[in-house]
Amino acid sequence: MAAGDLCSAEGIDKRRHRYRGRVLGGLAPVRPFEPRVPSPVSELRDERLAPFGVRLHLKRDDLIHPEIPGNKWRKLKYNLAAAREQGHRTLLTFGGAYSNHIRAVAAAGRYFGFATIGVIRGEERLPLNPTLAYATECGMRLVYLDRTAYRTKADPQVIAGLRRSFGDFYLVPEGGSNALAVRGCAELPAEIPFAFDHICCPIGTGGTLAGIALGLTDGQHATGFSALKGGDFLANEVRRLQAEYGQVTANWSVETGHHFGGYARRTAELDDFIKDFEERHAIALEWVYVAKMLYGVFALVRAGHFKPGSVIVAVVTG
Repeated sequence: MAAGDLCSAEGIDKRRHRYRGRVLGGLAPVRPFEPRVPSPVSELRDERLAPFGVRLHLKRDDLIHPEIPGNKWRKLKYNLAAAREQGHRTLLTFGGAYSNHIRAVAAAGRYFGFATIGVIRGEERLPLNPTLAYATECGMRLVYLDRTAYRTKADPQVIAGLRRSFGDFYLVPEGGSNALAVRGCAELPAEIPFAFDHICCPIGTGGTLAGIALGLTDGQHATGFSALKGGDFLANEVRRLQAEYGQVTANWSVETGHHFGGYARRTAELDDFIKDFEERHAIALEWVYVAKMLYGVFALVRAGHFKPGSVIVAVVTG
């Protein structure tokens, strides 16, 4: 099925999703929608872990939904409910030309009956790449900001200018990370049906890690693996998001040494890891975030970072 068909009425009907979850604050889909929550979790049997006495489980958030997967749904669901409760009919958000967040907001708008506007970093390039073509097929209107202007996207004057141009809208931050996103991600740890010591996730804006850490119990620790080069700033972002939510914790850390050159960059070493992982476990890893996180988990295991007997959960965000 082509990217455009994924959001067509025919494509949706073919998948026959039915929403059976509880309504969130009056939020009900206008098209059939069924998030797979709790997402499945299973142990990864890998001979490379045995010498170190640790057990690794995968939390498959990538299987939550084919169009709004993983942390995208967790971040968006309370934002969508808030937009509906506040009477908004349009969602506006920001992202790069290959942003999975842009795709997810476009799909969410289609499912839940919101108009969507995507403010894209950089100049328009035609033909549209698959991400932006998908977004437009879902009904998203695309506008572009050059990279200099894009860096000021959070400035109140920039937001006011967007409101003058497009009218009233509900603002979803880049990456979807805000206090409501943190609330959604905080629900993840309670879905894990066994005791664990460590939970790991990829991070780009910090919202997923901020929420997961808030959902942990005493003695548990969360580690976020930055997909960005120079990701030291993410620790401040996690603290800021937790403060916005109303509670700052110390049960988390950020690993910045496994970015493989930076966001959306890859190396032969990472590609070899992805290929080997798929051959061993029949799981094709998303490479921008998830593969880097899992590579980092295995590297920390080899370095003795986790005590023998530790139970680790790695979140496959999509």
